[in-house]
Amino acid sequence: MDADSDVALDILITNVVCVFRTRCHLNLRKIALEGANVIYKRDVGKVLMKLRKPRITATIWSSGKVICTGATSEEEAKFGARRLARSLQKLGFQVIFTDFKVVNVLAVCNMPFEIRLPEFTKSNRPHASYEPELHPAVCYRIKTLRATLQIFSTGSITVTGPNVKAVASAVEQIYPFVFASRK
Repeated sequence: MDADSDVALDILITNVVCVFRTRCHLNLRKIALEGANVIYKRDVGKVLMKLRKPRITATIWSSGKVICTGATSEEEAKFGARRLARSLQKLGFQVIFTDFKVVNVLAVCNMPFEIRLPEFTKSNRPHASYEPELHPAVCYRIKTLRATLQIFSTGSITVTGPNVKAVASAVEQIYPFVFASRK
């Protein structure tokens, strides 16, 4: 087994965060009273609304900005955001679904081997930082992809990036480096 051979790694997307705007002012009190599956956080000035299908939690502000979390794909995030906009329309708001953007993707990937973290950190010093007293993982940043990887000694890697493509590229880029430091 060498680093150049094609290895199929399963990248499990656990959370996709997206934002969109409604282009209208939203009355949070009305959403809280008439909407379904709603939690009104009056002290913070926002409403949390949950959808069951797809399983998404939306944070809604009176300015019309909405953040959706909990989707497991970019398509599911967009579908959930559109469903949410439609439910706001049904409450009587003049919602126009605009400025949709996926802002963050969280994924988990398991390597088929364990990793020597001190050795990995030494060989990848400018990008990797390891403070075992503070956190059990190496923090590895790829600036070109705007991705951050948390690499654990068990071989588990948590990847955060701006989109699914960047997350997949980050795992592809890191594989030869972690392979060189395997136990």
